[in-house]
Amino acid sequence: MDGRAASLTITDKIPHFINEGIEPVVLSAVTGKKDTRFYHKQLLPWGPAGLRFDFRHLIAQKYGRGLFYKATTGLVSLILSPFILLERALIGLQSQWSWTPAAIFWGYIAIKRFDPELIYSTGGAYSAHWAGFWLNRLTRKPWIAEIHDPMVFPGTVPKTRNLKFWAKLEGMICREANLVWWFTDEAMLSAKRRHPELGDKGKVILPGAEPPVVEATYKRDPNFIHIGHFGSLSNVRSMKGLAEAIAKLKEVNEKVAQVIKIDCYGGSIDSSAKKYIVEKKLTEQFVEHGRLEHDFKTGISGREQIQTKMQEMDYLLIIHGNTDDCAEYIPSKFYDYLWAKRPIYGIINKNNQFKDLLIEYNGYTAQANDIDSIVGSLIQIFQDWQIQKQFFIKKEPIKTIDSVHKIINYVNDSIK
Repeated sequence: MDGRAASLTITDKIPHFINEGIEPVVLSAVTGKKDTRFYHKQLLPWGPAGLRFDFRHLIAQKYGRGLFYKATTGLVSLILSPFILLERALIGLQSQWSWTPAAIFWGYIAIKRFDPELIYSTGGAYSAHWAGFWLNRLTRKPWIAEIHDPMVFPGTVPKTRNLKFWAKLEGMICREANLVWWFTDEAMLSAKRRHPELGDKGKVILPGAEPPVVEATYKRDPNFIHIGHFGSLSNVRSMKGLAEAIAKLKEVNEKVAQVIKIDCYGGSIDSSAKKYIVEKKLTEQFVEHGRLEHDFKTGISGREQIQTKMQEMDYLLIIHGNTDDCAEYIPSKFYDYLWAKRPIYGIINKNNQFKDLLIEYNGYTAQANDIDSIVGSLIQIFQDWQIQKQFFIKKEPIKTIDSVHKIINYVNDSIK
């Protein structure tokens, strides 16, 4: 899905694979742009809930979310609703499950036609890995899997049918795949504790990011500290902790609090944080800019506008989250931030690897569950901004091509 982190992670690798002499044969959902450089087949899911999801996205992509969207998606939902209820009762998995049979069917045909050296499943969506498992079984082609998100929530026992299936699929991947990698140390080690048979097949590869396609010049605003947040927020990745810290800072040092501006680009501020911001009269501190879409007048894409804004910020904010799975993931936005060459401010949770990376790149850190820690980091940011402390790092940003080279080397070592 264009613009989503999981999609960018694999899409940005493709040109580097091609430069290394690898010709991809791609099966994907219909919710992204079709690539014309190689065989790329876009597949509709075979289940009613999956069809409804993809239809909604396609209509929004083409016509926006106005009256036509509401009318057509409402009609489709009405027609599919009895089948969706039946699907939930019989299967009980997330809607993406039904992309798997389509991928198995067309994947088998593609393998017979192109005879690829191996199968590569990546996501994000677990349906890709489920399809990879069955295509490996059916064709005996080597299978490598790139796991973006933990499939078992740390410290819990899966209870729903969907979560139990995720746990089962993780075991299938660890047993059957020839090579598996995760994006953090703890995610790999956690899976290995559950499935010792993973052995040396389990790896950790930081995904990295591509350099920006545009460059902007940083200019300091003498009146305000601009701290930019880019991306989505939710009840589990909430701006509320930062808002509480600024409210507390306002009580002890109003001068510092008044110069802080949190510039939010992308999704809206989450509902719980927004309610708190209004109650505590912090609306001047938090500015919502919304999504930056393609500008038809200038021809500048949304991604280019975002990259420009990132490079213009005093500091770049990452809200890690407040749930236990934070120990096993690093927000992909971190790798884009590195290319902006601005100081990164991470409010992090239970992830020493992420903390070490932030420190390595001269960033600022605070603990998500400790308001005093966030207040202290804001005071440090204010002091550094006030004296116009120069920011520079000698270490290069983590590149997509680095992850591509690691994948190729691991494949050459493990798949003969």
